[in-house]
Amino acid sequence: MSDQRSTPADVRARLVDEVAQQLLSRAALLLRLLARQVRSGEITRTELDVLSILGERSLRITELAERAGLAQPTMTLLVRRLEQRGWVARERLPADGRVAMIVITSAGQAAWESFRARALRAMRDDLRELSDEQLRELAAAAATLSWFVGDLQRSSSGSPPEA
Repeated sequence: MSDQRSTPADVRARLVDEVAQQLLSRAALLLRLLARQVRSGEITRTELDVLSILGERSLRITELAERAGLAQPTMTLLVRRLEQRGWVARERLPADGRVAMIVITSAGQAAWESFRARALRAMRDDLRELSDEQLRELAAAAATLSWFVGDLQRSSSGSPPEA
C-alpha cells in the first residue's frame, strides 16, 4: 500500500491552484454582476475598462489595447466611439506629431465616476447583508488582494516591488 500523506509543499501547491482558479472566475464574475446591476445601457464594461485605464494615465492606442487585452483594430474602433461620445480625445505629442496619446476628457471622467459611485452604492448595500464575521474576512481578503494586484502591477511594469 502506498503512502498517501501530503507534504506541506503538496498542500500549498493545491491551495495556490484553488485560489488562482477562484480569483480568476470570481473577479470576472463580480465585475460582470456589478456592471449589470448598475449600468443603464449607456456604457459597456469594455468602455468602463478603457476609461478606468485612461484615468490612470494617457496611452497610445497600442499600449491601451495591450492593457485592455484587445486587438489594436478593436481598440481603434472603441476609441473612435468614445471620441464621438466626447469621453476621450487624441492629443499629439509635441516632440513627434505623428504620435497620438489617448486621454480621458472631463466628460469621460464624469461618466466613469458616475458608474463608480453607483457601483459602490450597490456593493455597499450588498455588503451590509453580510455577517460581521463575513465582513471582517472579506476585508482581510480585500487587503490581501490589493497587495497582490499592486505586486503584479509593479512586476509587469518592470519596477522593483515596494517594501
